[in-house]
Amino acid sequence: MDKNKLIKRCLKFKDAIETYPFKDKSYEDYAVLRHKSNNKWFGLIFYLDGKLCINLKAEPYDAMALRDMYSYVTPAWHMNKKHWIMVDVENADLEVLSALIENSYNLTL
Repeated sequence: MDKNKLIKRCLKFKDAIETYPFKDKSYEDYAVLRHKSNNKWFGLIFYLDGKLCINLKAEPYDAMALRDMYSYVTPAWHMNKKHWIMVDVENADLEVLSALIENSYNLTL
């Protein structure tokens, strides 16, 4: 899956918007997925070491379990590791990825 397809998958929700809030050139292509109504983030899409990744919100207990269950789920890069996970999109099961995106969206409503 490429970055544009991943963004489309995240924007299927009624209140979802794509933003690029970072002014620093190093991060200008990082896509932040938010709720239009409350401005809360539910996803951060970026490349890390050449891999397409997404940070997603998760309940703390679920985040621990997901990291144990799936090798492509790790502690979130540059965010609270207790409440956020990072998914290596290129290695993720698409059904699991879709469920994680929807869960993150719902947690941040």
